[in-house]
Amino acid sequence: MAHAHTTRRGTTTLPPLTAGPHRSRLGIISIVACFGGLLFGYDTGVINGALRPMTAELGLTPFTEGVVTSSLVFAAAFGALFGGRLADGWGRRKSIILLAVLFFVGTMAVVLSPSFEVLVVGRVLLGLAVGGASAVVPVFLAELAPYEIRGSITGRNEVAIVIGQLSAFIVNAVIGNVFSEYHGVWRIMFAICALPALALFFGMLRMPESPRWLVDRGRRDEALVVLKTIRAEDRAVAELGDVEAVAQEERRAHRIGFGAIVRNPWLVRILLIGIGLGIAQQLTGINSIMYYGQTVLVESGFEEGAALIANIAPGVIAVVGGFIALGYMDRLDRRKTFIIGFSLTTACHVLIGVSSMLLEAGDPIRPWVILFLVVAFVGSMQTFLNVAVWVYLAEVFPLHMRGIGMGISIFMLWVANGFLSLYFPSMVAGLGITGTFFVFAGVGALALLFVVTQVPETRGRTLEALEEDVSTGAIFAHGS
Repeated sequence: MAHAHTTRRGTTTLPPLTAGPHRSRLGIISIVACFGGLLFGYDTGVINGALRPMTAELGLTPFTEGVVTSSLVFAAAFGALFGGRLADGWGRRKSIILLAVLFFVGTMAVVLSPSFEVLVVGRVLLGLAVGGASAVVPVFLAELAPYEIRGSITGRNEVAIVIGQLSAFIVNAVIGNVFSEYHGVWRIMFAICALPALALFFGMLRMPESPRWLVDRGRRDEALVVLKTIRAEDRAVAELGDVEAVAQEERRAHRIGFGAIVRNPWLVRILLIGIGLGIAQQLTGINSIMYYGQTVLVESGFEEGAALIANIAPGVIAVVGGFIALGYMDRLDRRKTFIIGFSLTTACHVLIGVSSMLLEAGDPIRPWVILFLVVAFVGSMQTFLNVAVWVYLAEVFPLHMRGIGMGISIFMLWVANGFLSLYFPSMVAGLGITGTFFVFAGVGALALLFVVTQVPETRGRTLEALEEDVSTGAIFAHGS
């Protein structure tokens, strides 16, 4: 382990960040890649307002409604798993270009679907693209970003996701209220998704490959060329040295593939922490609001048209929370952020449960109190959990297992999301809003315990320094 010291000191030995054209180049790359996040958000959010007219036209039952919604989510689980592996083998950039094609084809299949079956096929294609984007885009951003601002650069993808969801809610509210007489109104809602897919495809054709992936493939000169476009010259050369040192160590140790992960107890532990965080983030129930927000608001007492409009409020607060999160992401420790987040979301769940129990159906104040608490929940989630979890997953895994580590963690995150989206309508039908949110509160308390006892800190160090500490277990000694 000859390079351990340079790597461990990586945070202090690199020349400082400087302003210049390379900073704006990095900004442009992150905006283009974040169209992947925007598509992810729009495709998961559009179902919220499209579901009712779609059900009317295609004659869906409550179960087939669950199938249409969750088919995208379960497919996303596999998209994340294979997206991570594809990005390791084929490159981050090429993988994102392929995902843009998949987004476009899936959109066309949904818009033109004559039946429930074709609709589900389209939703599965979109799901594979959404899952792939959720695994590849944050890694691409984390590997291009300097460690000092890695949190805010990687976190932009999560903000793009909620901007996509908010766009879907606004488009749904406008189209749903203006064209409510039109039979195929839900098809228009989906068709709009083709535009960002084209932007992602043409934009990524002009973007560079991840320098860390290039070094891993032995393409050192290309990596240096890329680094010099997004760093000052001296910083680019120094950072390349760090990345190469780690890549050489790994090649010497041959620690590649799933078998090697299983043989290192520290790598197993960090993988379990990634999985645990992903599942905990989903079981707060955030996506039940993002997919079934209209249903929850109708259930709490709003009229259908009013619920479509009221539904925009959680979308707005999600975007506001995302920007607040980007503002502090490079200053507040990840652990502290998670602890604040799970404390707030659990408190909101308890309050939603209590207020829906105390305020009887028909009480004019009931829908407004529940809307306010749902907005508070989404705001807490977005400000302290969503952005932080995606940033954490993109930075915590060593290079040789980053694709597979992200892939497995996000696969489990999507599976949890899938079961929630499949059974949430039945939960509300069986337990009511009260029981459903008390269940979420119980899960939130367990998640808080998990973070406090298990999750190590990653902020403020280079990916190479983290790699060293994760592989040797040192992160668990001084990281929590």
